[in-house]
Amino acid sequence: MATGIVQYLGTGRRKAAVARVFLRPGDGKVSINGRSPENYFPSASHRQKIQQPFLITETAGKFDLLILAHGGGMTGQADAIRLGIARALQKFNMELRQVMKKQGYLRRDPRKHERKKYGRPGARKRFQYSKR
Repeated sequence: MATGIVQYLGTGRRKAAVARVFLRPGDGKVSINGRSPENYFPSASHRQKIQQPFLITETAGKFDLLILAHGGGMTGQADAIRLGIARALQKFNMELRQVMKKQGYLRRDPRKHERKKYGRPGARKRFQYSKR
């Protein structure tokens, strides 16, 4: 039997994006789909969003992250990763739950893409009315 690596799994979802986060004790290395966060997320706001659970719980630099994200866009994936990190940190230490819950990091955003309806150009948009 192989010796297991100590890791905590957290799954995050947002819109059409799904992220699996593997949290391992380490020195702060982050890998998103085999790439660095600077390479994967060109926007600084998305990179900051990923770090929020660590900053609020004061655990920055104590864990290595292996993240597998797919579906959706950049914002959806960043939010999904944040939720996955928060859930994994909660598995690591339940005392961190209250701090993250106050900030709303453990809540899944329920908003999704609304489907297009028949007889309309989009989900809610109507065709332009012409009186004459």
